[in-house]
Amino acid sequence: MTGFESSVARAGAAMRELFPETPLQENVYLSRKTGARVFLKREDLSPVRSYKIRGAFNFFRKRVSEGEGADLFVCASAGNHAQGFAYVCRHLQKKGVVFMPVTTPQQKIDKTKMFGGGQVEIRLVGDFFDDCYAAARAFAEEASGVMVPPFDDKDIIEGQATAAQEILEQLPEGVKPDIVILPVGGGGLSAGITRYLEAKGVQPRFVFAEPAGAGSLHRSLEVGRRVKLQTVDNFVDGAAVAEIGSENFKHLKAFSPDDVKLVPENRLCATMIEILNVEGIVLEPAGALSIDAMKDIPRKELQGKVVVAVVTGGNFDFERLPDVKERALRFEGLKKYFMFRFPQRPGALRDFLNLLGPEDDITRFEYLKKSARNFGSVLIGIETKDPKQFKVLLKRFDEAGWTYRDITDDPMMAEFII
Repeated sequence: MTGFESSVARAGAAMRELFPETPLQENVYLSRKTGARVFLKREDLSPVRSYKIRGAFNFFRKRVSEGEGADLFVCASAGNHAQGFAYVCRHLQKKGVVFMPVTTPQQKIDKTKMFGGGQVEIRLVGDFFDDCYAAARAFAEEASGVMVPPFDDKDIIEGQATAAQEILEQLPEGVKPDIVILPVGGGGLSAGITRYLEAKGVQPRFVFAEPAGAGSLHRSLEVGRRVKLQTVDNFVDGAAVAEIGSENFKHLKAFSPDDVKLVPENRLCATMIEILNVEGIVLEPAGALSIDAMKDIPRKELQGKVVVAVVTGGNFDFERLPDVKERALRFEGLKKYFMFRFPQRPGALRDFLNLLGPEDDITRFEYLKKSARNFGSVLIGIETKDPKQFKVLLKRFDEAGWTYRDITDDPMMAEFII
């Protein structure tokens, strides 16, 4: 047994005082859909509904057991790391200070307070995470506190690797994974799981899933060194990291960019809705990455294989559900937005409505500007039951002489108008 295996085994044993193993569930629906035997590692069923509690606990455990005498711990996070941090603070009865951006939703603040149970103080600083993180670092140094990193640390990696230990113990006897799909944000989970399985002599095909708008691992593998992305789409907030962790990249740099699937954010929304409707499982965007990434693996490569997909989190704010449903409909081609040049005459609206089919529904109708006395710019949202219907609709619009523009996939128009 390697030193890393032994360390992970000790971390896993110690973790049992905090929470039981998260289940590894064979999923019949996804198995039938893909032709593989699909197992989901349900990290969304941890006490804080994410895997982050593993790394946080192991980091704290090391600092306490090694006699460092630390009584004050500090972190910067507006999400799952903060909640795992708070839960461990309460369990170990250690004082914790969590720095969050001022823009953090109240729901996340309240959950972190709840998990901290009076052991955690929350400080809201800055509009952006970088400002918040800098304030946390400065405070930790000034107050002689221990900064608990979210992913870029050997002890965090070791703690996340306990999920891999559980996977091997939970798979049916004689069954080994052919493909392991891992979501990637900062890289702590993927570094830990790949290293542990390799140390155990288990050599599956690893597939990494990153948001298309935050592909820091993919870009770094392309270049051959860590690269910090200039812009990041924050929709998949649990994995929207601009730069893969330094310690984590050491363990991941041998992989190919082809091993990383860049998951489109709108397609991810369709997967979240699908899993909620079919399986009744509530996932946050980052938690659905591994399931969605199976769509990018050809069926012939999945057929008959044992697939383990790590489901990393279920901290979903239902206030986001309308946006998720909207994105899912747009991805599936069931909803489109148009800018029409609308004539200002009696009967114009009726003429337009007569072009719609029985299953076409106007979800938005808004005058934006009257550009001339006889015409006005109108934003129109249309939802239908079959994406093929839009081809029919566009033909009718053209034949009727309407002037319009499809702005569904125009990112600037979508951001500022839709």
